[in-house]
Amino acid sequence: MSNILEKIIETKRREVIERKELFPTKLLEKELYFSGPVVSLSSYLNRRDLVGVIAEIKRRSPSRGVIREHISVEDISIGYMQAGASALSVLTDKEYFGGSSADLKTARRCNYAPILRKDFIIDEYQVIEAKSIGADVILLIAAALTPKECRALARQARSLGLEVLLEVHSKVEFESHFSEEISLVGVNNRDLKTFNVSIDLSYQLIPEIPKGIVAVAESGISKPEDLVALKKAGFKGFLIGETFMREGEPQEACARFISQAESLIAKSVGVR
Repeated sequence: MSNILEKIIETKRREVIERKELFPTKLLEKELYFSGPVVSLSSYLNRRDLVGVIAEIKRRSPSRGVIREHISVEDISIGYMQAGASALSVLTDKEYFGGSSADLKTARRCNYAPILRKDFIIDEYQVIEAKSIGADVILLIAAALTPKECRALARQARSLGLEVLLEVHSKVEFESHFSEEISLVGVNNRDLKTFNVSIDLSYQLIPEIPKGIVAVAESGISKPEDLVALKKAGFKGFLIGETFMREGEPQEACARFISQAESLIAKSVGVR
């Protein structure tokens, strides 16, 4: 585990302890969204009328620093969906990414599409919290969890009706952390130890992902051509954040990206 990831997990453990005291589980279970319906990310990524973009709301990151600090989650999230995104990803980590649970609640209030809670989930409390704030999917990062921890968190998520996106960066991580409760596997093209990004990793790992499991490519997707090539390789979802968030109008950048991708896909199948 890299030094930065170790620091993030240490911070997250302290944060979870504090949140348990402020917002006990019984309180979370009384939230409006806790008993609400869950929207399937897998289903949306399999839709033929959408290209599979999971548009991310991201203020900053340890590797890139400040990306876009002052934003309207309402405007961007609605804009992303109007642009044709298949789903939303919302960073809820405050210390390192500038996000919050309030951001996801806002996105949920304004949208009916699937929403991924992007965070470092290490405790069962966070799974309950994800459901209470309106998330449909949680991210489990193999590099941050033992196989036993990952399986336990995935089981709990499924018991609440949530889907699980397992993030891996190697064949070893996939083989050790994958379980039957996981319906989506994300290949993170960014190495959490060095922060180097290479889309080649997605092409290397796609053969390892079983049929029936939705494959998601994460990080490093900056051009519509990248999406089209990855789709041909077998990926159904494409997590894109920084490419959009660095633009003056993220939602417009998303719309242009999707429109161009749709055109390329149409041409590739001979449609004029």
